[in-house]
Amino acid sequence: MSERKPYKTDLSDEQWALVEPVITAWKAAHPSVSGHQGRYAMREVVNALLYQGRTGCQWDLLPHDFPPAGAVKYYFYTWRDDGTDQTIHDLLRWQVREKARRKADPSLVVLDTQSVHAAAGVPARTTGRDAAKKVPGRKRGLAVDVLGLAIAVVVAAASAHENTVGITLLDKVADDTDTVEKALVDQGFKNAVVAHGQKVGIEVEVVERNPAQTGFVPQAKRWVVERAYGILMLHHRLVRDYEHQPRSSESRVYWAMTAVILRRLTRATAPAWRNS
Repeated sequence: MSERKPYKTDLSDEQWALVEPVITAWKAAHPSVSGHQGRYAMREVVNALLYQGRTGCQWDLLPHDFPPAGAVKYYFYTWRDDGTDQTIHDLLRWQVREKARRKADPSLVVLDTQSVHAAAGVPARTTGRDAAKKVPGRKRGLAVDVLGLAIAVVVAAASAHENTVGITLLDKVADDTDTVEKALVDQGFKNAVVAHGQKVGIEVEVVERNPAQTGFVPQAKRWVVERAYGILMLHHRLVRDYEHQPRSSESRVYWAMTAVILRRLTRATAPAWRNS
């Protein structure tokens, strides 16, 4: 760390201490055939992923004082495929909840979606057009707890109906936790989501909008998911969907939320948006 000037997105010693045990365990479970321990520091690989997530730079434009793009790519895709990215995120999320004197997993979640434009070069077969929001690209679905922490993430073509995303989110929530009893959704989700919630043991409540209200009005409890999407937009890699595979887009969300959680746990300040 002393060999280069630090970036604002770098992990502090305190933050790395929270992530390092998972990475060390992963390395121990994936030894090199030759016995080589690896040429690049794992902390610097994670720093490169956080830097790219915040700045939105292309792989080939990662600063030269990080490990080579090929090495960072290897770990990003490997951790995406074996779930290490979500494991790191979930372990840290549990710590935030316990610090807030809550159980590790929630009893209530809030579901919502966000459509974003896809970048040039993203395969057309994985994208679509959100007819309601008039956005060509991809649709992100989030299930968050009352603290705004991600419980499940889904990325699909923007043409996917809210019901499709909502059902997939409910399945992920049910698979990953056994504590969630209720989910709040907006009026974009229909009866199919409510019915599917009954199948997986989660009561789905559609929060009705007050017809007398105009413009954006935060709704009790549901506003936390809107805030979560706003926080994600501070990470430039998520302002537009640049990933060829939806699973990579989901991984980007987990890494962005991991950065947010690490700052919460260590009470660190976030880089200023206007300077990012």
